[in-house]
Amino acid sequence: MRALLSQPLDSGMILKKKKRIRTELLKEKSNFMDLRVAILGGSTTAEIKNILEIFLLDSDIKPMFYESEYNKWYEDCVFENKELDKFNPQIVIFHTTFVNIMDLPDISDSRSTVMEKVDALYEKFKSCWDKLREKYSCVIIQNNFELPNNRICGNMDFVNEYGYVNFVNLINNKFVEYARECRSFYINDINYLSAYLGLKNWYDKNLYHMFKFAFSYEVIPHYCYNLATVIKASLGKSKKCIVLDLDNTLWGGVIGDDGINNISLGHETALGESYLDFQKYLLNLKNRGIILAVCSKNEVDIAKTGFAHPDSILQLDDFTAFYANWEPKHINIINIAKDINIGLDSLVFIDDNPVERQIVREHIPEVVVPEVIDGDPMSYINAIENGKYFEQLVISNDDLKRNQTYAENIRRNDLEKTFSSYEDFLKSLEMKAEIKSFESIYLDRITQLTNKTNQFNLTTRRYTRSEIDEIADSEMYLKIYGRLSDKFGDNGLVSVIIGRIEDETLHIDLWLMSCRVLKRDFEFAMFYELERLAKQRGLKYIRGYYFKTKKNSMVNNLFETLGFKLLVQNGEDSEWIFNIDSNDKQRKIIAIEVSKE
Repeated sequence: MRALLSQPLDSGMILKKKKRIRTELLKEKSNFMDLRVAILGGSTTAEIKNILEIFLLDSDIKPMFYESEYNKWYEDCVFENKELDKFNPQIVIFHTTFVNIMDLPDISDSRSTVMEKVDALYEKFKSCWDKLREKYSCVIIQNNFELPNNRICGNMDFVNEYGYVNFVNLINNKFVEYARECRSFYINDINYLSAYLGLKNWYDKNLYHMFKFAFSYEVIPHYCYNLATVIKASLGKSKKCIVLDLDNTLWGGVIGDDGINNISLGHETALGESYLDFQKYLLNLKNRGIILAVCSKNEVDIAKTGFAHPDSILQLDDFTAFYANWEPKHINIINIAKDINIGLDSLVFIDDNPVERQIVREHIPEVVVPEVIDGDPMSYINAIENGKYFEQLVISNDDLKRNQTYAENIRRNDLEKTFSSYEDFLKSLEMKAEIKSFESIYLDRITQLTNKTNQFNLTTRRYTRSEIDEIADSEMYLKIYGRLSDKFGDNGLVSVIIGRIEDETLHIDLWLMSCRVLKRDFEFAMFYELERLAKQRGLKYIRGYYFKTKKNSMVNNLFETLGFKLLVQNGEDSEWIFNIDSNDKQRKIIAIEVSKE
């Protein structure tokens, strides 16, 4: 049943079986992230809420919804709304479309009059966005406007001041300016989505006149899938790595049989050019921080010769992990995840062979395996694009350096094997840490970490960027980040602690650390700095919480290791207390040189 929620979408079946899908997802999954979502609609939204819910449930997000009354999106924002205040949304969706543009240009309007109408509409929206951001510190997702179904000026509608197409482009550009200036404000690009699906399929005027649906019924699952992608990306739930087969995936033919001179790759044939386009597409993904890995049934030396082809855009050093052997592919994919030190649910696997795809789906269902047309590289691009697996709303410097960082981690693992003493290995890394209070430049990365890290995460609380902004500005929190570098390179920002101050106690609401720096003793450096800051603020106790999940058992005894005393044991969950030392004894991290405030 869940296959219905994967691309390509079968809109009719999703709409028909939505209740059954929802029931099965709720039975099958656990450890949902709760999320309060307000939908402020300029048209009917009940079915949008229902379909959006199942896409979010499929991604381990359990939404609670607030819906405005029909076309009351503006009133809900600008007037007192006790119900919305009580709901306190974390995410607000403005479901407005072309039908909500009431003051369209007239053929007699001058350019200045048209711009006045654009500015008036923009200011109407902006007043809502500003008020909600100030009031709720929420993430806002705003539809831009799709093109009109009818053009009053034909092709000149794009050019003429009074053209509807021109008007839509002008107002969308104003939305873009706001999105670039304001954090936690994101565009749901229905202008592109409607063009991709086709305006002829997008509009159903009869449905609008009868039921006030802004677009055709069949569009709803596509719209909700796109919207769910934006929500997941705002929570840092995008994929990190694409694992690739080689033969008939990165080039046409079998390198072991055909040899480097006879594989299809390059401008000489249409097929070779298609594989070239796919390699260009992958390189662009890699350049914005997506990890590339190889999983091929092949002799490793023969497999690597394919990248010596004069037209090959991808080179061996573009891949963080390279597995070419005769082992089952699902075993190799598991090893790739271990080598890179990321979760299996961060992987997408592309292979031209339907048998290999199905085996991977059955053995490691956490890995996304898109359905593609065998030997058609354009279908590989379409599968990745339509799946929106690598959606990123903000690209940080750490994202851009991700491939380099994970490659360096593999080198560290290789070095570790040469030491008999683990402590000697840690000392050999020459680690240096920077541990400081939250800084604005890192808030995107901090938000991203809070929604991704699971293994070293005591409470697994999730935060939106707006909530992180609020914490960063509040004196009621001690909030520190940690960066770690060594002789191999900079791991970037890898650890976060958020402590909430109540009376003389600091409550650790969140403590996480990226899996890329596990077993480096960095947790001790982070805690000792937290202890120092707590003591500086005159606090006497630190209270820690461990909430058991499927993935975080590795930290179930962390507080005991740090000297906390057990207060409460509730099943596998626990609460701990730490008495802050009253003396000035200095703690030393043997293997890490710490730079701090």
